[in-house]
Amino acid sequence: MYKNPAPTANVIIVQEGRICLLRRKRYPCRGKIALPGGYVEYNESVESAAIREAKEETGLEVQLKAILGVYSDAQRNPLKHTISTVFIANVITGNVRENEEGEPFWQSIEDIQGCDWAFDHGKIIGHFLSWQKHQQTFWSYKEDDQGLHT
Repeated sequence: MYKNPAPTANVIIVQEGRICLLRRKRYPCRGKIALPGGYVEYNESVESAAIREAKEETGLEVQLKAILGVYSDAQRNPLKHTISTVFIANVITGNVRENEEGEPFWQSIEDIQGCDWAFDHGKIIGHFLSWQKHQQTFWSYKEDDQGLHT
């Protein structure tokens, strides 16, 4: 039997100089700050998963506008090896609402780097800040903590 990584999708939701984040209620990383996201379901595209997870975890309907990158370091999730496609999105409609996964909140992009991050989401946010200036895509590689870009 093959042991394969699980595909996931995360979303950086941007609105008026802020990003919607989630304080996790569940293990792993309970109490830490994460980007909205989760597992891609069978017969679902990563794009659809990102939109669905954004709605489930934040209450916001979003429109994807770009791919930030793909993150696949086997150590990025303490539960199992996951590969995440990370999207950047704008809000279409909705208001943030608490749910079983966590408490969503808006954080100023200027103050984003001081968060206590879950998983590798601090690295992803660092890439997003660079993306804002250069519009480059990133992917993770274990030996390269800065990420590679095209």
